[in-house]
Amino acid sequence: MEINTLTAAERRVWDAFPTGEVVDFRAADDPGPAAGAGWGPERSVRAEVVRAVLLGGARQDGEIPALRMMGARITGSLNLRYATADCPISLGDCFLDDVPNLYGAHVRQLNLSGSVLPGMTAATLRVDGTLRLTDCRVGGPVRLGGAQISGAVFLDRARFTSAEPLPPPDGGPEPEPEPETEPEPLLQLNHAAVGDDLWAPELRVEGQLRLDSATVTGSVHLDDTVLVAPGRTALEAERLTVGADLRAKRLRARGRVNLSAARIPGQLNLAYARLSQPGGVALRASSCVVGELWLREAAHVEGSVNLRRSQIELLFVPPEVWPGSVRLDGLTYGALAPHEPADRRLAVLERDGDGYVPYAYEQLTASYRRVGDDAAARTVQLAKQRRQRRGLAWYARLWGHVQDLTVGYGFRPMRAVAWMLSLLLVASVAYSVRQPRALKADESPDFNPVFYSLDLLLPIIDFGQERAFTPEGGWHQGLSYVLIITGWILATTIIAGVTRAVSRQ
Repeated sequence: MEINTLTAAERRVWDAFPTGEVVDFRAADDPGPAAGAGWGPERSVRAEVVRAVLLGGARQDGEIPALRMMGARITGSLNLRYATADCPISLGDCFLDDVPNLYGAHVRQLNLSGSVLPGMTAATLRVDGTLRLTDCRVGGPVRLGGAQISGAVFLDRARFTSAEPLPPPDGGPEPEPEPETEPEPLLQLNHAAVGDDLWAPELRVEGQLRLDSATVTGSVHLDDTVLVAPGRTALEAERLTVGADLRAKRLRARGRVNLSAARIPGQLNLAYARLSQPGGVALRASSCVVGELWLREAAHVEGSVNLRRSQIELLFVPPEVWPGSVRLDGLTYGALAPHEPADRRLAVLERDGDGYVPYAYEQLTASYRRVGDDAAARTVQLAKQRRQRRGLAWYARLWGHVQDLTVGYGFRPMRAVAWMLSLLLVASVAYSVRQPRALKADESPDFNPVFYSLDLLLPIIDFGQERAFTPEGGWHQGLSYVLIITGWILATTIIAGVTRAVSRQ
């Protein structure tokens, strides 16, 4: 490029590059880059000049070149496709007329903080340092798929919007979209590799944030982030791998949050979050491996939650956070918090969209046993037997009701004692009022109404009373039959229940 064709503004940039001096076009009363479309030639730099500076600008011995501009308007399309720029690039508070193309480029460091641009094409971009998009305002897709950033990525307070209007809320459920109806993701970091943290608190994306198959060596920070994609996928992060934590406290997501098959050894922290996808899946975290999943003081989830086949060391989810539909089959967790009565946790298992899921009951039982709450564990096992009974044949359900009524399937053994004592009391009073007739008066022992009743009630114990006396009258004879039948039923159910309870210890 001929230097004599440069404007005054461009000449400032050209001369400052060899020493890395900052060229600041901002004024004291500057309204910011949102008004950049109206900036004149005094602060405009052609994209071709920027390219020429980066790829062929002068160097000075002993100096470190860098492109540092503040408050400039870059006109035309900045094309750095497959280019290598061995210097830092900083375009702070700038306004870019067209989408810059950095596809396959290799740069030392890229800083666009505070700038306004219509999008960015930068798939497979390589950055040796950090990538900064702090406070950016972007009006179209940012394509960073497959990018390799050695340092951190900063997206804090950035805003990503799309020309495509979002469907207005109508107060009703939003239908699940077919896969082909999903628009292009607005912020794409799929298959990207980040060597440090992904720092994005207060990020706002009015479309899809795509992180599937990305690798972040450090942590992902999405605190106070807002993701808006109603009826669609707001966060697509299948197979995301994080070195430490994914923190999304106070996250507001209108649309599906998909973390299927993610690997997060630390915390997946969704405390105080608001997840909404009415009529669809609000949170999908199936087949994940997570250290701790926190939904502490989160709002009631609008939509369903899918945690099938996931492995979580600590699951911190208050019962009131769970939605009306869940998928928990195969979910394994070491500890469950906060500690709640079994009835409050069981209500969640009743809402499983897969119906009766035995494994979910076993996991809940194990979590109570690990903290020493054996009473709650027995309550869960009793609820499991009752839930299983619903799918049995009528005769099996009838036998189940008998076991439940008498001994609570072995988990309420004191019920059998209560039945025994009640029947013993009734029978003892009845036979003391009207004593049974002795079969052999000269050989019979003294009659004892209590032991006579026990002889009828206990099938494997013989006190000699039943063999020596026989009741008279229809009512007393019927009572003896009731005692004998009830005794066998109680004995059978006690044996079955105790065997079932012991086998689970």
